[in-house]
Parts: sequence; C-alpha cells; structure tokens
Amino acid sequence: MPARKIESTEIAAAGGLSRALKAYFGKMRCAGSCNLPRTSLDEIFFSSLGTFLGIGPIALLSLHYGVPLLIPSFGASAALLYAACHAPLAQPRNVLGGHVFSALAGVAVYRFFGNDWWAVTLAVMLAIVIMMATGTMHPPGGATAFVAVFNGQGLGFVLAPVALGSVLLILVAILVNNLHSARKYPHYWL
Repeated sequence: MPARKIESTEIAAAGGLSRALKAYFGKMRCAGSCNLPRTSLDEIFFSSLGTFLGIGPIALLSLHYGVPLLIPSFGASAALLYAACHAPLAQPRNVLGGHVFSALAGVAVYRFFGNDWWAVTLAVMLAIVIMMATGTMHPPGGATAFVAVFNGQGLGFVLAPVALGSVLLILVAILVNNLHSARKYPHYWL
C-alpha cells in the first residue's frame, strides 16, 4: 500500500509540474497582435531631430573644449527621450536621477574596490537597486555605473558629464518633443 501512495503522489506532483510549466511557457505567447505597431515617418523625423539636437551639442562641446561630456549611456537615453518619450523610464526624474544615482554608485564602488570585474558587476547591481528604491529607474543608468567603475571615475564625473549631460538631453527633449502635435513631454516631473 505505501508504494501505491507514493505513485499517486508522484503522479500528482508530475501533473502539478506539468501545469506550472504550461503556465510558465504560456506567458511567452503574444497577447493580442503579435506584430509591433509601425512607426510613422513624422515620428521618425522628430525622434531623429531630437537625437541630433540632444547628442550633437554634447558631442561638439566635448570635442571642442576637451570637456568629457559624452558617455555611451547617453546614446541609450537619447533613444528613450526622443523615440519613447511617453515611457515612464524617459521622464525627467528618471533620466536625471537614474544617471546621477548610478554615477554615484559607480564612483563609490570604484573608490572602495577598484575596477575588477566583480566591482563593475557590484556597481551595476547597486545602481539598479538604488534606482528601484528611489523610483528613478532609467536603464541607461546601469551603463553609467559601468563606465564609472571601468574607467575609474572620481566625484567630478557625477557633475560633468553625468548631471550636466542629462540636463541638456532633458531640455532638448522638452523643446523638440512638444513640437509634434501627438507628443507631450514630460508626462510628469516627480
């Protein structure tokens, strides 16, 4: 009799596992249409204009004056600010806070632990935790923390290029995104 009980328990467990796996993989199916919506030409134009006007002056000032204002994560911020300006992750609080908190995390980790592979990992993890805790999630901030550790940045990195560059990108986003009749930016400040 005990063997029979074990068999039915195993069968019940296998059935439960089967249902759990089916539910898990079911989450990966499309909801509604499986196709992404097409982007209109005017949306592409205004996204391009914003990117050019946002990244251009930062790159120009950086090269002309030898001031390090350009960091790779600003490219990802430009994609959010000018092509997905409606997204919560692209709002001013998220852009500025996400970059600044991540830069602080990266600088602190570098100062205490150097730039080993695990320090870069720790900085990115810490940046994500801080952005989540402060409600300033901005995915490019993870790259900002990475750059701070990988390139051995000090506290000055937080002000320029990070804070100053973020503010410039946001100002251009406010000016350009509101030129288009279907866009509104920002959706919220705080």
